[in-house]
Amino acid sequence: MTAAPAPSTSGPSMLSLRVLIPFLLTGTIWGSTWFVITGQIAGVPAAWGVFFRFMLATPALFALAVVMGHRLRLNRPEHLLALGVGIAQFSGNFLFVYHAEGHITSGIVAVMFALLMVPNAVFAKVFIGEKVQPGFIGGSMVAIAGVAMLLLHEWRAAPLDGNVGLGIVLAIGGMLAASIANVVQANPTGRGVPMVSFLAWAMLYGTLFDLAYALITVGPPPVPTAWQFWAGTAYLAVIGSVVTFPLHYNLVRQIGAGRTAYNSIVTVCVAMLLSTVFEGYRWNMLTAIGAALALLGMGLALRSKQKR
Repeated sequence: MTAAPAPSTSGPSMLSLRVLIPFLLTGTIWGSTWFVITGQIAGVPAAWGVFFRFMLATPALFALAVVMGHRLRLNRPEHLLALGVGIAQFSGNFLFVYHAEGHITSGIVAVMFALLMVPNAVFAKVFIGEKVQPGFIGGSMVAIAGVAMLLLHEWRAAPLDGNVGLGIVLAIGGMLAASIANVVQANPTGRGVPMVSFLAWAMLYGTLFDLAYALITVGPPPVPTAWQFWAGTAYLAVIGSVVTFPLHYNLVRQIGAGRTAYNSIVTVCVAMLLSTVFEGYRWNMLTAIGAALALLGMGLALRSKQKR
């Protein structure tokens, strides 16, 4: 099979509707999912919360691929790539995130994930040859300083029995897993597979891994009876996964991993707003300056485009 051609150096404009609409949509939806996750881990172990989410999302994604007329048959290299991406994105990433939100607020986890642009840039250089401009590095350092201030506040505000350090480590683990999946799927093998079909198989492999992990580490699954849990799970599965992941990964293929990370600014704004309103996140001078630096740094870093 001949691999699909790589995108041009410049790619489509960020202001074109085929980029702007999915860009804003994914950023806004993912900004809301950080808070919804807190309801999924309130009465159910995090491992089973992740499994329930993708148990609903996987068949919906396969159905979407069929409706769109995409091929579902993959060859061996394509299956191996889907397996790797599935374990990194739909297992490692989400298992880390769900456990992290048990220790630090959802808004802070979202801010940390906004730094996804940094490992994205590093892994994109290693795996697919994207070159990073010096301005990207400088802006990233400003953003990291801002996030560090937010984490310092979180550390000071934590209860005596809280484990903010563990939450930070888990969030970093989830960020690295997501970044690897983001970049690796854009290699020639991944580009040769229709996006929705590839993600359906990747999600299936990730869901099977989630099931095995939950059974081994937690035991038999609890069956929540509250409608709010299943409503939240359905939202995360359909809106937060089936709708957003194909849009997101198509953006990575169209405009590159670094430029796609612009939507983290939208995500952070929505997530911090919800965390303030519903989780009682308290702002002070330290957090205000930290949030401003994080947003400013992200903007500066992402203005410096990556070159292929």
